[in-house]
Amino acid sequence: MKEKNEEKKIAFYIGALRKGGAERVFVNLADYFRREGYEVIMVTQYRVEEEYDLPEGVGRILSDIEAERVTRSRVINFFRRLNKLHAIWKEQKPDLVLSCIGKNNFMAVVTTWGTKTKPVVSVVGEAKEEYPTKLMRLLADILFSRAAGIILQTERSRSFFCKKVGEKAVILPNSLNPDFIRPRYEGEREKRIVSVGRMDANKNHEMQLRAFAALRDRYPDYELVIYGDGELRSSIEELAQKLGIADHVLLPGVVADVARRIERASLFLLTSYSEGVSNALIEALALGLPVIATDVPSGGTEELVEDGINGLIIPAGDRKALESAMESILSDSAYADKLGREAAKIQDRLAPERVNILWKAYFDGIIK
Repeated sequence: MKEKNEEKKIAFYIGALRKGGAERVFVNLADYFRREGYEVIMVTQYRVEEEYDLPEGVGRILSDIEAERVTRSRVINFFRRLNKLHAIWKEQKPDLVLSCIGKNNFMAVVTTWGTKTKPVVSVVGEAKEEYPTKLMRLLADILFSRAAGIILQTERSRSFFCKKVGEKAVILPNSLNPDFIRPRYEGEREKRIVSVGRMDANKNHEMQLRAFAALRDRYPDYELVIYGDGELRSSIEELAQKLGIADHVLLPGVVADVARRIERASLFLLTSYSEGVSNALIEALALGLPVIATDVPSGGTEELVEDGINGLIIPAGDRKALESAMESILSDSAYADKLGREAAKIQDRLAPERVNILWKAYFDGIIK
């Protein structure tokens, strides 16, 4: 048991620190625990070009094997990665390691065997997508049962795993990014419909463009602004041209000041087929934007939005439903304002000082 005056050490294990939702949550948590007096290290398999900056005082270790040790055998490489990660826990001696995303959770549990480090696994996305095969689901049930802790983000996720894992797991929300904690903008709304997210098939920006095009004649002064980048950017540009709306669709790419750019918008769209608990949706709600979001399988949208109260929920992939929901908001400014005011209340529910203390209590209960 740790003495009260003995510094606790926490490790965070993730593939890289690319600019995504799970990565941002890890960086924010690392900063919180560092400020609370814990020693904190971030262990990533590799680096990428566009990454979040680590807070001062948080160390970083790369767990991938050195280039000269990589062989043509994937099996040998896999076991060398296991051995290196195990050696990191033996050398660094963290009391607890938090992992997330698919196979990273398996790696964390297996490589902490024979050490004093307690693994805590977390599922931040749609469980069925993180563990899509029968074998991966079986491994998740077996290995998660042996973890010191399990963190899920929605109640729906419990039913994916075996009873033992579901009963052992806790639901912990993500805290709100402090950049989005501000008074709600109360002036006249700009005629902009906004979306934030990676440009891939899952985000279904195509449906946004088609719905926007269908409403274009009734709302000629509006523009659709999609923040983010990805492999489908050129396809989105081509579709906008084909639909005759290219002059009213803006693609600014990845930007640093999202809150400032979207806080005066008239409407926020999340049209994904699958999400965990979307950080982009949390942030739009916090700014007090009227939101329309798809009902994703994980239950992440239902965790945040009460349909008709603080936003609108539509079936994933239903363009007609999206058009109808957009019409109801764009045609009624009083209704839009009512939704937005209710949405902004999520600032209190997910305030960092309220949420982070839940994570701290859970971790301390495991380390004790």
